[in-house]
Amino acid sequence: MRKILALVVLVFINISCKNDKSNKLGVDVSNINVNINLERFDVDFYTTKPNELNKTKEKYPMLFPPQPDSVWVNKINNKDERELFAETQKVFPDIEEEKGQLISLFKHVKYYNPRFVSPKVITMLTNIDYNNRIVYTDSLLLISLDSYLGKEHEFYNDYPAYVKQNNTKEHIVVDVAKAIVGKQMLPSMARSFIDKMIYRGKKMYLLDAYLPNTSDALKIGYSQTKLDWAERNEEQIWMYFVEKDLLYSTSKDVDKRFLDLAPFSKFYMEEDSQSPGRIGEWIGWQIVRSYMQKNDVSLHKLLQTSEEEIFKNSRYKPKR
Repeated sequence: MRKILALVVLVFINISCKNDKSNKLGVDVSNINVNINLERFDVDFYTTKPNELNKTKEKYPMLFPPQPDSVWVNKINNKDERELFAETQKVFPDIEEEKGQLISLFKHVKYYNPRFVSPKVITMLTNIDYNNRIVYTDSLLLISLDSYLGKEHEFYNDYPAYVKQNNTKEHIVVDVAKAIVGKQMLPSMARSFIDKMIYRGKKMYLLDAYLPNTSDALKIGYSQTKLDWAERNEEQIWMYFVEKDLLYSTSKDVDKRFLDLAPFSKFYMEEDSQSPGRIGEWIGWQIVRSYMQKNDVSLHKLLQTSEEEIFKNSRYKPKR
Protein backbone atom coordinates (compact mmCIF):
# COMPACT_ATOMS: atom_id res chain seq x y z
CA MET A 1 0.00 0.00 0.00
CA ARG A 2 2.84 2.39 0.89
CA LYS A 3 4.53 1.65 -2.45
CA ILE A 4 1.32 2.44 -4.31
CA LEU A 5 0.86 5.68 -2.36
CA ALA A 6 4.47 6.70 -3.03
CA LEU A 7 4.00 6.02 -6.72
CA VAL A 8 0.84 8.14 -6.83
CA VAL A 9 2.64 11.02 -5.10
CA LEU A 10 5.57 10.76 -7.52
CA VAL A 11 3.27 10.82 -10.55
CA PHE A 12 1.41 13.83 -9.12
CA ILE A 13 4.68 15.69 -8.60
CA ASN A 14 5.80 14.95 -12.14
CA ILE A 15 2.50 16.12 -13.60
CA SER A 16 2.61 19.28 -11.46
CA CYS A 17 6.11 20.09 -12.70
CA LYS A 18 5.12 19.60 -16.32
CA ASN A 19 2.04 21.76 -15.92
CA ASP A 20 3.77 24.58 -14.02
CA LYS A 21 4.69 26.48 -17.16
CA SER A 22 1.27 26.09 -18.74
CA ASN A 23 -0.50 27.11 -15.51
CA LYS A 24 1.58 30.28 -15.16
CA LEU A 25 1.09 31.27 -18.78
CA GLY A 26 -2.42 29.93 -19.27
CA VAL A 27 -4.01 33.39 -19.24
CA ASP A 28 -7.55 34.23 -20.31
CA VAL A 29 -7.50 36.47 -23.38
CA SER A 30 -11.17 36.11 -24.30
CA ASN A 31 -11.89 39.71 -23.32
CA ILE A 32 -8.88 41.15 -25.14
CA ASN A 33 -10.06 42.99 -28.24
CA VAL A 34 -7.85 43.14 -31.31
CA ASN A 35 -8.71 44.25 -34.82
CA ILE A 36 -6.99 42.49 -37.68
CA ASN A 37 -6.94 43.88 -41.20
CA LEU A 38 -5.66 41.15 -43.52
CA GLU A 39 -5.18 41.65 -47.25
CA ARG A 40 -4.02 39.10 -49.82
CA PHE A 41 -1.72 41.04 -52.09
CA ASP A 42 -0.58 37.78 -53.68
CA VAL A 43 -4.10 37.07 -54.95
CA ASP A 44 -4.90 40.66 -55.88
CA PHE A 45 -1.64 41.10 -57.79
CA TYR A 46 -1.55 37.88 -59.79
CA THR A 47 -5.22 38.13 -60.76
CA THR A 48 -4.93 41.76 -61.84
CA LYS A 49 -5.67 42.55 -65.47
CA PRO A 50 -3.43 45.14 -67.18
CA ASN A 51 -6.22 47.70 -67.34
CA GLU A 52 -6.87 47.26 -63.59
CA LEU A 53 -3.28 47.63 -62.44
CA ASN A 54 -3.77 51.18 -61.17
CA LYS A 55 -6.44 49.97 -58.73
CA THR A 56 -4.03 47.44 -57.27
CA LYS A 57 -1.29 50.05 -57.03
CA GLU A 58 -3.64 52.40 -55.21
CA LYS A 59 -4.59 49.65 -52.75
CA TYR A 60 -0.97 48.70 -52.01
CA PRO A 61 1.15 51.81 -52.69
CA MET A 62 3.93 50.64 -50.36
CA LEU A 63 4.48 47.52 -52.49
CA PHE A 64 4.99 49.30 -55.80
CA PRO A 65 8.33 51.11 -55.99
CA PRO A 66 8.61 53.46 -58.99
CA GLN A 67 8.68 51.28 -62.10
CA PRO A 68 6.97 51.41 -65.50
CA ASP A 69 3.70 49.49 -65.54
CA SER A 70 5.22 47.13 -68.08
CA VAL A 71 7.52 45.76 -65.36
CA TRP A 72 4.55 44.75 -63.23
CA VAL A 73 2.59 43.33 -66.15
CA ASN A 74 5.58 41.22 -67.15
CA LYS A 75 5.92 40.01 -63.59
CA ILE A 76 2.24 39.02 -63.46
CA ASN A 77 2.57 37.06 -66.71
CA ASN A 78 5.97 35.50 -66.02
CA LYS A 79 5.80 31.70 -66.29
CA ASP A 80 7.78 31.00 -63.11
CA GLU A 81 5.81 33.59 -61.17
CA ARG A 82 2.53 32.06 -62.35
CA GLU A 83 3.69 28.61 -61.24
CA LEU A 84 4.70 29.94 -57.83
CA PHE A 85 1.32 31.61 -57.43
CA ALA A 86 -0.54 28.46 -58.51
CA GLU A 87 1.37 26.30 -56.02
CA THR A 88 0.77 28.79 -53.24
CA GLN A 89 -2.95 28.80 -53.99
CA LYS A 90 -3.03 25.02 -53.58
CA VAL A 91 -1.73 25.34 -50.03
CA PHE A 92 -3.47 28.61 -49.17
CA PRO A 93 -6.81 28.79 -51.04
CA ASP A 94 -7.84 30.79 -48.00
CA ILE A 95 -6.03 31.73 -44.81
CA GLU A 96 -8.84 31.69 -42.27
CA GLU A 97 -6.97 29.22 -40.07
CA GLU A 98 -3.83 31.35 -40.12
CA LYS A 99 -5.92 34.46 -39.45
CA GLY A 100 -7.37 32.81 -36.35
CA GLN A 101 -3.88 31.92 -35.13
CA LEU A 102 -2.71 35.50 -35.65
CA ILE A 103 -5.70 36.85 -33.73
CA SER A 104 -4.85 34.57 -30.80
CA LEU A 105 -1.20 35.65 -30.98
CA PHE A 106 -2.09 39.35 -31.06
CA LYS A 107 -4.43 38.90 -28.08
CA HIS A 108 -1.68 37.30 -26.03
CA VAL A 109 0.82 39.98 -27.01
CA LYS A 110 -1.67 42.69 -26.04
CA TYR A 111 -2.45 40.94 -22.74
CA TYR A 112 1.17 41.40 -21.70
CA ASN A 113 1.70 44.66 -23.61
CA PRO A 114 -1.53 46.73 -23.44
CA ARG A 115 -0.14 49.36 -25.84
CA PHE A 116 0.32 46.78 -28.59
CA VAL A 117 -1.63 47.61 -31.75
CA SER A 118 -2.27 44.88 -34.28
CA PRO A 119 -0.42 45.60 -37.53
CA LYS A 120 -2.03 45.51 -40.93
CA VAL A 121 -1.32 42.06 -42.35
CA ILE A 122 -0.49 41.55 -46.03
CA THR A 123 0.32 38.21 -47.63
CA MET A 124 2.57 38.16 -50.67
CA LEU A 125 5.10 36.14 -52.69
CA THR A 126 8.81 36.96 -52.65
CA ASN A 127 10.29 34.19 -54.79
CA ILE A 128 11.04 32.24 -51.61
CA ASP A 129 13.19 34.92 -50.00
CA TYR A 130 13.77 32.86 -46.86
CA ASN A 131 15.56 35.59 -44.91
CA ASN A 132 12.65 38.01 -45.42
CA ARG A 133 9.73 35.62 -45.14
CA ILE A 134 8.31 37.78 -42.34
CA VAL A 135 8.73 41.56 -42.29
CA TYR A 136 7.29 43.34 -39.26
CA THR A 137 7.02 46.98 -38.29
CA ASP A 138 4.72 48.44 -35.65
CA SER A 139 1.97 49.04 -38.21
CA LEU A 140 2.64 46.50 -40.98
CA LEU A 141 3.22 42.76 -41.18
CA LEU A 142 4.25 41.16 -44.48
CA ILE A 143 4.02 37.37 -44.79
CA SER A 144 5.64 35.56 -47.73
CA LEU A 145 3.37 32.57 -48.20
CA ASP A 146 5.69 30.94 -50.73
CA SER A 147 8.10 30.17 -47.87
CA TYR A 148 5.50 27.95 -46.18
CA LEU A 149 4.38 25.42 -48.79
CA GLY A 150 5.42 22.34 -46.80
CA LYS A 151 8.78 20.74 -46.11
CA GLU A 152 8.33 18.17 -48.88
CA HIS A 153 7.53 20.71 -51.59
CA GLU A 154 9.75 20.45 -54.65
CA PHE A 155 10.52 24.17 -54.53
CA TYR A 156 12.63 23.47 -51.43
CA ASN A 157 14.55 20.48 -52.81
CA ASP A 158 17.85 22.35 -52.56
CA TYR A 159 17.26 23.36 -48.95
CA PRO A 160 18.97 21.33 -46.19
CA ALA A 161 16.54 19.25 -44.12
CA TYR A 162 17.05 21.28 -40.93
CA VAL A 163 15.92 24.42 -42.79
CA LYS A 164 13.03 23.15 -44.89
CA GLN A 165 11.46 21.33 -41.94
CA ASN A 166 10.30 24.81 -40.90
CA ASN A 167 8.82 25.69 -44.31
CA THR A 168 5.32 24.68 -43.24
CA LYS A 169 2.13 26.64 -42.75
CA GLU A 170 2.22 25.81 -39.03
CA HIS A 171 5.39 27.90 -38.71
CA ILE A 172 3.79 31.13 -39.93
CA VAL A 173 2.41 32.19 -36.55
CA VAL A 174 5.68 31.14 -34.86
CA ASP A 175 7.77 33.25 -37.23
CA VAL A 176 5.41 36.20 -36.75
CA ALA A 177 5.72 35.84 -32.98
CA LYS A 178 9.52 35.74 -33.29
CA ALA A 179 9.44 38.93 -35.37
CA ILE A 180 7.35 40.67 -32.70
CA VAL A 181 9.66 39.44 -29.93
CA GLY A 182 12.64 40.68 -31.92
CA LYS A 183 11.19 44.20 -31.88
CA GLN A 184 10.41 44.10 -28.17
CA MET A 185 13.84 43.04 -26.94
CA LEU A 186 16.84 45.33 -26.89
CA PRO A 187 19.87 44.13 -28.85
CA SER A 188 22.03 41.76 -26.84
CA MET A 189 25.13 43.12 -25.12
CA ALA A 190 26.06 39.62 -23.98
CA ARG A 191 29.65 38.49 -24.47
CA SER A 192 29.88 35.20 -22.59
CA PHE A 193 28.35 31.96 -23.83
CA ILE A 194 26.07 31.63 -20.79
CA ASP A 195 24.74 35.18 -21.23
CA LYS A 196 24.09 34.57 -24.92
CA MET A 197 22.24 31.36 -24.11
CA ILE A 198 20.05 33.11 -21.57
CA TYR A 199 19.38 36.09 -23.86
CA ARG A 200 18.03 33.67 -26.44
CA GLY A 201 16.20 31.83 -23.67
CA LYS A 202 14.36 35.07 -22.86
CA LYS A 203 13.13 35.23 -26.44
CA MET A 204 11.96 31.65 -26.28
CA TYR A 205 10.13 32.28 -23.01
CA LEU A 206 8.26 35.14 -24.65
CA LEU A 207 7.13 32.61 -27.25
CA ASP A 208 5.88 30.44 -24.39
CA ALA A 209 3.77 33.38 -23.26
CA TYR A 210 2.53 34.46 -26.68
CA LEU A 211 1.95 30.95 -28.06
CA PRO A 212 0.90 28.91 -25.02
CA ASN A 213 -0.77 26.23 -27.12
CA THR A 214 2.09 25.75 -29.58
CA SER A 215 4.47 22.81 -29.21
CA ASP A 216 8.05 23.31 -28.12
CA ALA A 217 9.24 21.66 -31.34
CA LEU A 218 7.45 24.26 -33.47
CA LYS A 219 8.59 27.16 -31.31
CA ILE A 220 12.28 26.32 -31.48
CA GLY A 221 12.17 24.87 -34.98
CA TYR A 222 13.32 21.32 -34.16
CA SER A 223 11.92 18.06 -35.43
CA GLN A 224 10.28 16.07 -32.63
CA THR A 225 13.10 13.53 -32.85
CA LYS A 226 15.73 16.22 -32.29
CA LEU A 227 13.76 17.75 -29.43
CA ASP A 228 13.43 14.33 -27.79
CA TRP A 229 17.20 13.93 -28.00
CA ALA A 230 17.72 17.28 -26.29
CA GLU A 231 15.31 16.40 -23.49
CA ARG A 232 16.90 12.98 -22.94
CA ASN A 233 20.39 14.43 -22.79
CA GLU A 234 19.82 17.71 -20.96
CA GLU A 235 22.02 16.76 -18.00
CA GLN A 236 24.83 15.47 -20.22
CA ILE A 237 24.73 18.63 -22.35
CA TRP A 238 24.98 20.85 -19.29
CA MET A 239 27.79 18.81 -17.77
CA TYR A 240 29.70 19.05 -21.05
CA PHE A 241 29.42 22.86 -20.99
CA VAL A 242 30.57 22.95 -17.36
CA GLU A 243 33.40 20.44 -17.65
CA LYS A 244 34.78 22.07 -20.80
CA ASP A 245 34.70 25.53 -19.14
CA LEU A 246 32.47 26.90 -21.88
CA LEU A 247 29.96 28.89 -19.82
CA TYR A 248 32.04 32.06 -19.63
CA SER A 249 33.80 31.59 -22.95
CA THR A 250 33.67 34.50 -25.40
CA SER A 251 34.95 32.40 -28.29
CA LYS A 252 33.07 32.79 -31.56
CA ASP A 253 33.86 29.14 -32.24
CA VAL A 254 31.68 28.16 -29.28
CA ASP A 255 28.85 30.27 -30.71
CA LYS A 256 29.19 28.53 -34.06
CA ARG A 257 29.10 25.11 -32.43
CA PHE A 258 26.12 25.66 -30.14
CA LEU A 259 24.20 28.81 -31.13
CA ASP A 260 24.36 29.21 -34.90
CA LEU A 261 21.79 27.72 -37.26
CA ALA A 262 23.12 24.27 -38.16
CA PRO A 263 21.96 20.68 -38.74
CA PHE A 264 23.42 19.62 -35.38
CA SER A 265 25.53 20.89 -32.50
CA LYS A 266 29.22 20.10 -32.42
CA PHE A 267 30.35 18.31 -29.28
CA TYR A 268 32.89 16.37 -31.38
CA MET A 269 31.31 13.10 -30.29
CA GLU A 270 29.77 10.16 -32.11
CA GLU A 271 26.22 11.28 -31.31
CA ASP A 272 26.64 14.77 -32.76
CA SER A 273 24.47 14.07 -35.80
CA GLN A 274 21.57 13.08 -33.54
CA SER A 275 21.62 16.41 -31.72
CA PRO A 276 19.74 19.51 -32.88
CA GLY A 277 21.56 22.66 -33.86
CA ARG A 278 21.45 25.68 -31.54
CA ILE A 279 21.44 23.45 -28.46
CA GLY A 280 22.76 26.39 -26.44
CA GLU A 281 19.56 28.27 -27.21
CA TRP A 282 17.51 25.33 -25.98
CA ILE A 283 19.51 25.14 -22.73
CA GLY A 284 19.10 28.90 -22.25
CA TRP A 285 15.35 28.42 -22.64
CA GLN A 286 15.33 25.83 -19.86
CA ILE A 287 17.32 28.15 -17.60
CA VAL A 288 14.85 31.00 -18.12
CA ARG A 289 11.94 28.64 -17.54
CA SER A 290 13.55 27.56 -14.27
CA TYR A 291 14.01 31.20 -13.27
CA MET A 292 10.39 32.06 -13.99
CA GLN A 293 9.11 29.00 -12.14
CA LYS A 294 11.11 29.83 -9.01
CA ASN A 295 10.62 33.60 -8.93
CA ASP A 296 7.51 35.78 -8.88
CA VAL A 297 8.49 37.88 -11.87
CA SER A 298 6.37 39.50 -14.58
CA LEU A 299 7.18 39.16 -18.25
CA HIS A 300 8.08 42.86 -18.35
CA LYS A 301 10.43 42.46 -15.39
CA LEU A 302 12.05 39.43 -17.03
CA LEU A 303 13.11 41.55 -19.99
CA GLN A 304 14.71 44.08 -17.64
CA THR A 305 16.60 41.46 -15.66
CA SER A 306 20.24 40.81 -16.52
CA GLU A 307 21.33 37.43 -17.79
CA GLU A 308 23.71 37.15 -14.83
CA GLU A 309 20.89 37.63 -12.32
CA ILE A 310 18.64 35.19 -14.16
CA PHE A 311 21.34 32.52 -14.09
CA LYS A 312 22.08 33.05 -10.40
CA ASN A 313 18.43 32.97 -9.32
CA SER A 314 17.28 30.25 -11.69
CA ARG A 315 18.89 27.57 -9.51
CA TYR A 316 18.94 25.61 -12.72
CA LYS A 317 19.24 21.86 -12.43
CA PRO A 318 19.05 19.95 -15.71
CA LYS A 319 16.59 17.11 -15.91
CA ARG A 320 18.17 13.67 -15.74
